[in-house]
Amino acid sequence: MTTRIPLLTSAGAPAGPDTDLAIDARGLVKHFGATRAVNGVDLTVPAGTVYGVLGPNGAGKTTTVSMLATLLKPDAGYGRVFGYDVVDDPIAVRSLIGVTGQYASVDEDLTAAQNLMLFARLLGMSKTHARSRTEELLADFALEEAADRPLSEFSGGMRRRLDLAASLIDTPPLLFLDEPTTGLDPRTRAQMWETIRKLVAQGSTVLLTTQYLDEADQLADRIAVIDRGVVIADGTADQLKESVGVGSLMLAPADRDDAARAARLAESILGDTAVLSPEAGRVTVPLHHPDRVPDVLIAMRDNQIGLEQISVSKPTLDEVFLTITGRDDTDPTTDPQENLR
Repeated sequence: MTTRIPLLTSAGAPAGPDTDLAIDARGLVKHFGATRAVNGVDLTVPAGTVYGVLGPNGAGKTTTVSMLATLLKPDAGYGRVFGYDVVDDPIAVRSLIGVTGQYASVDEDLTAAQNLMLFARLLGMSKTHARSRTEELLADFALEEAADRPLSEFSGGMRRRLDLAASLIDTPPLLFLDEPTTGLDPRTRAQMWETIRKLVAQGSTVLLTTQYLDEADQLADRIAVIDRGVVIADGTADQLKESVGVGSLMLAPADRDDAARAARLAESILGDTAVLSPEAGRVTVPLHHPDRVPDVLIAMRDNQIGLEQISVSKPTLDEVFLTITGRDDTDPTTDPQENLR
């Protein structure tokens, strides 16, 4: 779903009272009958950044985005976009944002080029500018050869790329991307990541909801984890990883018979209990003091323990997600607005 309200162009929209924050939300609440889908969400998104929002199915991610994009009215709390209140100043907010949802909203009766031309003209572009922008986006999203084909011949991935292209017609100051790369092949996902980086380099702000943890790790300057309608963690990817544990040092002696000796040496230097895997001939030990890794290597050399492999790793965002939420992303509970169209 791509939603733009062409009442004001982003270039002509007035600056808000607070241009340092793209989003300032406090205590957002939304009910659907007896279900409280969002239960007091707080978000602070500095302008010119990528802010990632992670959460299991049914966590309230899409409902939160819908309130901030003026598609739903909060039952409590407030949300501001560049200082404009999403309830009191919805027209100003809509002039500053683009929204790409989980499902395409392109016109089935038009070709790809015609869809993009339509969006561009609705946003106030001249025919010449609209045609030029359409050609650029078709090229950026590898749709040039399909520009004049009916959408009935498009694959799901091609439709998704077209919807993303439509959301970027006029490069809004704030872009909501709700699981934008779902269903895309790895190559197209990488192209979309590069597009997002370019947008931010040009001054835009992106709020990205995603279920691909590597996507948040690659793109987001800061990440919020939402579960059961509440923000339960917030920070940079490194901060979130550090919050659930330390990294680890893995050693694989060239001679497996040396694994036990290697484990004892690593323990004596690092001060933590090593885990020995005799079958694999590997030693893994928690790494609270990364600066001591050189001491471990020197000790291995001095004790004539040759190493075939060594690696230092941090906790992954997958581990963060599972630790913080206590469940994976296969929970059957569904946010009533998770599939909002």
